[in-house]
Amino acid sequence: MDTIQLVILGIIQGLTEFLPISSSAHLILLPKIMGWQDQGLIYDVAAHVGSLIAVVGYFRKDVERISSAGIKSLTQRTRSHDSRLFWYLLIATVPIALAGYLFHDIAATYFRSPFVIALASIVFGLLLWWADINAKRIRDVGQIELRDALIIGVAQVLAIIPGTSRSGITMTAGLMLGLDRKSAARFSFLMAIPTILLAGGYEALKMFMHGVSVDLSDVMIVLVVSAISAWLAIHYFLKFLERTGMLPYVIYRVLLGVVLIILFV
Repeated sequence: MDTIQLVILGIIQGLTEFLPISSSAHLILLPKIMGWQDQGLIYDVAAHVGSLIAVVGYFRKDVERISSAGIKSLTQRTRSHDSRLFWYLLIATVPIALAGYLFHDIAATYFRSPFVIALASIVFGLLLWWADINAKRIRDVGQIELRDALIIGVAQVLAIIPGTSRSGITMTAGLMLGLDRKSAARFSFLMAIPTILLAGGYEALKMFMHGVSVDLSDVMIVLVVSAISAWLAIHYFLKFLERTGMLPYVIYRVLLGVVLIILFV
């Protein structure tokens, strides 16, 4: 891949990982629409690592506080809101970890068609819109309970279908459970940390076992660009969320789905 392709790949991954519009769908569709060869697993992993760096960096104070509280809950048997949140985030990650392990090959084989991506983009986009306009929005992150974490974690399993959007479906579930918009988004973004760590680690292990060669300079371009664009996406999404709601992203998803059906079906 040339430098322009690498930069575009990093931008697309960074922007779409945390906006509720499905990063996996865009990474699958990008080579189809641009007429490029598939970017390959190594660049997907690099792009996701960039997104991980961005979300950890953006929420670094939260990550430090929650992680410290979680460790203290083990070593000192102390309990707090942050220690509960630490365990809730890990518990919420278990369903997607199991689903990814059991159904990864099926998803990679049968769910990558443009029609499936289009359908998922439209259906789950409309579901996000419905949840947003009907949500009570009376609870914040501090009021999340184990039941909420489990429900949001199970909802995240649907993200193995490209076009669903991991952030989109977890925000949808959070809104349905009565969380306000920023709390639903914040919990979704924090959930991304263990999720991306598991997925990226699994894919990196596969590459290592298969002896995949790596062009370090190309990988770093994707990683850095992805990290920068992801950080910007998180910052401005949260900044304008209360003002815009989810409607702009829903409109984009529906239009994307319609265009895909026209072009590829």
